[in-house]
Amino acid sequence: MIKQKPAIIVLFSLLIVLALTGCYGKSNETSKQSSTPETKGTENNQPSTSDVEDQTLNLYAANEIPTLKTNGVIDGISGTMMLNLYEGLYREDQDQKLVPGIAKDHEVSNDGKTYTFHLRDDAKWSNGTQVTAHDFVFAWQRALHPDTLSPHSYEMDSIVNAVEIQDKDNQLYGKVETLGVKAIDDFTLEVQLKHAIPYFLDTLNNTLFYPQNEEFLNSQGDNYALEPEYLIYNGPFILDSWKHEEGWVLKKNPTYWDAGNVKIETINFKVVKDVSTGVNLYDSGSVDMTNLSSEFIDLYQGNPDLQSLIKREMYFIRFNLQNKYLSNVNIRKAIDMGWNKKEAAELILKNGSIPAYYLIPEKMVTVTDGSDFRSKHGNFNDEGIEKAQEYWQKGLDELGTDKVELEFLSYDDGQRKSVAEYIKNQLEKNLPGLTLKINQQPNKQKLALEGKQEYDMSHSGWRSGIADPTDFMSIHLSDGPYNWQSYVSADYDKLVKKAQVDFTNIEERFNNLQDAEQILIEKDVVISPMYQASEAYLLKPYVKGFVTLPNTTYSYKWTYIEGK
Repeated sequence: MIKQKPAIIVLFSLLIVLALTGCYGKSNETSKQSSTPETKGTENNQPSTSDVEDQTLNLYAANEIPTLKTNGVIDGISGTMMLNLYEGLYREDQDQKLVPGIAKDHEVSNDGKTYTFHLRDDAKWSNGTQVTAHDFVFAWQRALHPDTLSPHSYEMDSIVNAVEIQDKDNQLYGKVETLGVKAIDDFTLEVQLKHAIPYFLDTLNNTLFYPQNEEFLNSQGDNYALEPEYLIYNGPFILDSWKHEEGWVLKKNPTYWDAGNVKIETINFKVVKDVSTGVNLYDSGSVDMTNLSSEFIDLYQGNPDLQSLIKREMYFIRFNLQNKYLSNVNIRKAIDMGWNKKEAAELILKNGSIPAYYLIPEKMVTVTDGSDFRSKHGNFNDEGIEKAQEYWQKGLDELGTDKVELEFLSYDDGQRKSVAEYIKNQLEKNLPGLTLKINQQPNKQKLALEGKQEYDMSHSGWRSGIADPTDFMSIHLSDGPYNWQSYVSADYDKLVKKAQVDFTNIEERFNNLQDAEQILIEKDVVISPMYQASEAYLLKPYVKGFVTLPNTTYSYKWTYIEGK
């Protein structure tokens, strides 16, 4: 077996090269090499707690926490909470590299199909119970059980029997005990994969791979995860209190194995949906960080507190193909092309977001010839307003109508609210006979309506935890858990599903994924890409080690206050 260095997991593009050059070998023979030493004690770039009197961080969130169940997360706020309340086998550090979490190290067989994780023996739950390999087995099996199926269950598809367990027509349906994961002993976890996946370790960042204590969870019954007292934690922080729709408080977890590297003692969150209120709170010193919407970007230009980050996050309009109007491809294409995406990004968002005519983000994936994934097909449906009007009229003629009324489901907060209003005004002006009614909902309610497909058009988004196109493209598979549009395409499914498991010819794999994206957007127009998100925010200079990840989550493990 090859012993892996957990401190640094190289970028996906390099992993692909390693896969091509026989990183996993052709046999199951094993060998060993030394692993990178674990991190212990206080890091040199952080002060001791005695250097600063008050290690309190004050933040705000645009929405309530939708869920505290690790296997149910589909939004950024819940994801951020899980990242700080729990810990999986590995976690990303300040430089977005994987470092040891509950796993001290791991071994992988030469064929890349068997991972053996060695867990630390000093990891505790917040109630003092030992964190063991059994907690991982229980959580992973629970994520696939029909009664508690995770919306991210597809992330486990590479594990032996995961697909079969989810298939109602398979004899293994619901038999989670057959999943290719087992506890060799309390501190050894073995995972069997169907195929070697170069980025498997990166997928373990998803919250459904976090452990859960079976005895505690079962003891809570239906109350589990509804309130702080119905949870235990194994991460850097615990949820100390939670006033729904108002705010919540995190406290440092004294039982966390690496508590010596956690300097922040308290994190106060206030729910603030209005950006201007957040800015006022920042200026008054009530919060230490605030996101900025377009009207504030120019105001703070040149301010050293202003920071920005382009993210691995895409926003797009979902089309519900069950709608009698949106079932027409020309109507969908007209809507996709009927508004000015560049103007929306530059004049409405003004935060560095990029107008998007694609689903796979720019500069996320480098293909085998060294070019960007976007280079093959470039932009889709970028033909201008006049062409959109031609498609619109053609669609109206095919439908035998001159009027179309649609509902546009959107968010009720900040910039996303403004973008939805801009799109409504643009489309109603450019597409004669269209009436677009905006239905603004809090994030949790919006997601529920999408999941039940109770919408016509939806302002939607997706963020990726791994730098691979399949994470974005799998949400549109015919049998995927996020196919909230009734989209069915055998051609699309074939290309994406092959790419999920076949890494033998990397050049062909990327070509297939590029062609699948073309089918999705240019041919079938299942979505209307809006923008690749960037985040502009203000951060107090005394807040150090504040980690913003490309998948729109925040890690507070290394944050501390200095110089306040």
